[in-house]
Amino acid sequence: MIFNERHLRRVLSSYADYYHRSRTHLSLDKDCPVPRLVMPPSIGSVVAIPQVNGLHHRYERLAA
Repeated sequence: MIFNERHLRRVLSSYADYYHRSRTHLSLDKDCPVPRLVMPPSIGSVVAIPQVNGLHHRYERLAA
């Protein structure tokens, strides 16, 4: 639910960031427009990073 113009701009900005930095695209061989590094299991455990106010999550490995 959007409450006002300021809130709409914040939600759209958050989604645009998610779309370009996290969301996978089939036309990019399941990569995103801003390429991500492959993280080997030896780096650490996987954690979920909430995006777009928790509607989506990005999963990354954090150093132990």
